[in-house]
Amino acid sequence: MAAAKAGGSHEAARAPATIVDPAPNPARTGKPAPTKNLAATKNLAATDDSAHINEVRLVGRLAADPVRRELPSGDVLVSFRLVVERGPIGRGVSRRGPTVDTLDCAAWGKDTQRALSRCLPGDVLEIRGALRRRFWRSPTGAASRSEIETTKIRRLVSAG
Repeated sequence: MAAAKAGGSHEAARAPATIVDPAPNPARTGKPAPTKNLAATKNLAATDDSAHINEVRLVGRLAADPVRRELPSGDVLVSFRLVVERGPIGRGVSRRGPTVDTLDCAAWGKDTQRALSRCLPGDVLEIRGALRRRFWRSPTGAASRSEIETTKIRRLVSAG
């Protein structure tokens, strides 16, 4: 190998080529190159389900007291807002506008509602759940909203 670098034959130093993924060149085909997500691929093979994932994990401050409502169906819904700071931005980019996001959240399960009842505005919470879009009929017609449907709530820091 040292002889090849010192001016000898380059063929002797070249390792045989191995084609791992013969994907078409996007510049020639005009189609985007395929992307691979190893975790999603393993999940897909193991469960034979689609590789779609809807998981949300947020850490933020409880904005105000949660609001408990009983719906016409008899279900109990506790809604609340979580204020989440936006992460740092790239170097050389200035931020204009809000530096936090206020996100609507809903607790449908009794366990999450009970955990939320012990929280006070200003508490820092970690929530886990999924992004959902809820539809209902209002006096003015059909309405909808997107919110985080929480499945776990954990208080990290107490405001008091």
